[in-house]
Amino acid sequence: MSRFVRPSKYRHVYGSPAKPEASYLGVKASQNAWDTNLLAANKQYLSLNWQAGGGGAFAIIPTSRVGKLPDVYPLCRGHTATVLDTAFSPFDDSVVVSGADDGNLGIWKVEDSIFDVLDMSAKELESHGGVKDMQPRAKIDASGRKVGQVMFHPTASNVVAAAGGDHVIKLFDIESQKEHSALSGFTDSIQSIDFDWTGSTLAASCRDRKLRIFDPRAGGQAVQVADSHPGIKGSRVIWCGSTNRLATTGFSKTSDRQLWVWDSGNIKTPIKQTLIDTSSGVMMPFWSDNSIIFLAGKGDGNVRYYELDSDELHYLSEYKSTDPQRGMAFLPRRDLNADENEIARAYKLTNNMIQPISFICPRRADSFQADIFPPAPSSKPALTSQEFFAGKTALPNLISLQDGSGVSSKAALPAASATSSAPAPSPAVAPASTTSSAPSATPTATRATPASSAPAPVAAAAASPAPTPAPTKATDPLPEPTRAAKNGAESAPKTTAPASVTSGIGDLASELQRLLADSAARDARLRELEIENEKLKTEHHRLREDQNGGNGTAAPSGGDKNFSADRFFETQSAPSNLSDFGDKARQFVDRHAKEGRKVVLVTVNSKDGRVVDEMSFAP
Repeated sequence: MSRFVRPSKYRHVYGSPAKPEASYLGVKASQNAWDTNLLAANKQYLSLNWQAGGGGAFAIIPTSRVGKLPDVYPLCRGHTATVLDTAFSPFDDSVVVSGADDGNLGIWKVEDSIFDVLDMSAKELESHGGVKDMQPRAKIDASGRKVGQVMFHPTASNVVAAAGGDHVIKLFDIESQKEHSALSGFTDSIQSIDFDWTGSTLAASCRDRKLRIFDPRAGGQAVQVADSHPGIKGSRVIWCGSTNRLATTGFSKTSDRQLWVWDSGNIKTPIKQTLIDTSSGVMMPFWSDNSIIFLAGKGDGNVRYYELDSDELHYLSEYKSTDPQRGMAFLPRRDLNADENEIARAYKLTNNMIQPISFICPRRADSFQADIFPPAPSSKPALTSQEFFAGKTALPNLISLQDGSGVSSKAALPAASATSSAPAPSPAVAPASTTSSAPSATPTATRATPASSAPAPVAAAAASPAPTPAPTKATDPLPEPTRAAKNGAESAPKTTAPASVTSGIGDLASELQRLLADSAARDARLRELEIENEKLKTEHHRLREDQNGGNGTAAPSGGDKNFSADRFFETQSAPSNLSDFGDKARQFVDRHAKEGRKVVLVTVNSKDGRVVDEMSFAP
């Protein structure tokens, strides 16, 4: 048995929960039995399905307002039945959609002024007319029954998928409020949906224990159908980033919880099956572009995480807590706090609290760690809704977490099927666009901005490079730092600097960029050498074990000539009765070998019960 741990740069990732004063207390989560995450999150707001009478409601909580919520809180009201699911736009933090038991799809625009009443005194609140609820900008009749799941498209603006209780998934353009396609073929309730990396393919899990893959623009029946987890309890599906892999969670016939990995090109059978445990809570999977799958079980207090490497799932560790979670959401990766080496941030919902949990990858260096922070999808859509429904496909626009600048989408992220222990190559910086348009309402994060991770889907059509997206009224072609500099320059008095000074500043800026690039390259190279050294050490120990007969396989016939007590205690401290013990062990092996039995000798640490060494002797 190998005594060496597989090299991985994420082996020491740990979860760091926020203190109660930095959490959100006094929340009233919905008690409805419908299986969703109950919670959605982005940099500015949290969305929570709220327990309220008089029709359905959900709450928008600014992430900056930590502490206890007031007893009377402004809610989003507009549905006539319980709200079942919500989702934020990936391109505008203030746009949110909701699905409810009344069959309607609600479209909302969050205004910060609605939260001004939270800072008012009782007299000011009375003169202001009390707490006022928010109303939707529009409502779309999406289903004859309920709308159980809603999800935004990852690359096209204003495109939303809604899964209805009539066993149909419909795609809408929420700007024109028109339905464009319907995905059918389900025979029972739809349990989860997810888009791939480019949004050209959609996967869905169903209560009929089938996994289906659709072309969302073509509509109609699924292009692939496969038998999924055999248990009747809730099943979930996610795409594994820019790879062509899917991950599903579900239950076996004996209610064991399972995690399966699939090849989206052929989902006839899963390529990897892992048994998690025998708990009863539905598992909520979340993907990070670090090739990590986070698993949070409803009713569990812990969050497990696995690394997907060469189609193998490697258990890393788990965050443990005594407070069971009812729901969870991860933040988009573009909002991570890279200064603290935060590779993911989750928001955990308990009975009356939402608690942030930061997952930290400890490093000694203070510089930006490019190998654990691959580029993240930006807040700029690559396509308009009209372009998407016309058949156009594009990779998502990406930004660097080091400075917020745009990077090339092509091959910018590591594939999970490749060896993820090697650092990801630093992507080339894409040339900044010279086209100007209205500034985006959603700021682009830099290293100093706190944030979290987001699930990222797969690339079914990523073989062709994405064309440069044309700027739209909702798109800002400039990275955030460039836009800020531009706005600052326009507001400042115009002065003319001497040509020599301007040239010198340009030279200094170029030199600074070159030094930063060299530093990042050196850090990546050092990490490569560290990982290579770990691999060489592992290989060296393996070869030494083989030379010393460390595999321990022998065929005793009338007494094993290769076996001896000295060999058994080769790596152990010899006891005083070594000779007597060796004779007894030899007799024991001989006796059972003659009777055709396989003998395994195990050395166990008496303090903690850990297996230290093991040898087997086959007849």
